[in-house]
Amino acid sequence: MRDLEIYIRDLDLLAVRQWLGSHLDQLDLPGEELVQGVRPIRARAAYNGCDIRATIYPQAGGKRYASLIIEGAELPWDSDLECGRSAWQALATEIRCSPGDWKEGEPVEDERWWRIDQRGEQLAVWN
Repeated sequence: MRDLEIYIRDLDLLAVRQWLGSHLDQLDLPGEELVQGVRPIRARAAYNGCDIRATIYPQAGGKRYASLIIEGAELPWDSDLECGRSAWQALATEIRCSPGDWKEGEPVEDERWWRIDQRGEQLAVWN
């Protein structure tokens, strides 16, 4: 199973639903009312005949960023960055994602993230 993770600034669940729905064959994502808290929002989906899980964690990267994790054997994007670019095009809000070289357990002092926004794409320290 593969997984992709991006961070979305100022989550708009309706816009995320429309974006994901345009790339997946099927999407069952709960309503906007669930974003009021910080509880995870779980969605079921399908792509190329494979089941996909998508989970949104509001306020995962501070109060302004929500984490979106998409897991499945087949996914519409090959990397976090490719997914982030697609999200930026559809959502027009800052997207952050891992450059792909960090591994669980490694120090994060100089950890860099892709930041995609109106200024373009650049590697930046989160804070």
